[in-house]
Amino acid sequence: MDESAKHKKFRRLAESRTNKALDAIGRIANLSNRSLYEWDEAEVEKVVGALKDAVSEVEARFASPKGKAGAKFKL
Repeated sequence: MDESAKHKKFRRLAESRTNKALDAIGRIANLSNRSLYEWDEAEVEKVVGALKDAVSEVEARFASPKGKAGAKFKL
């Protein structure tokens, strides 16, 4: 069975955007290097919380696609 054009587009964009997000998360993880950066636990909790919230929002939007995008993160 052939994939529809919309499904092909979804797969192409989902793969590309997910890989970009994973790369960005990896760059955030690099901030944990104490020899290069200084941070306190409250800041780390805010960063990790924002990432978890974003993933929860993605899950919710797939469950109910009429949801709206959230706000930008700021420390």
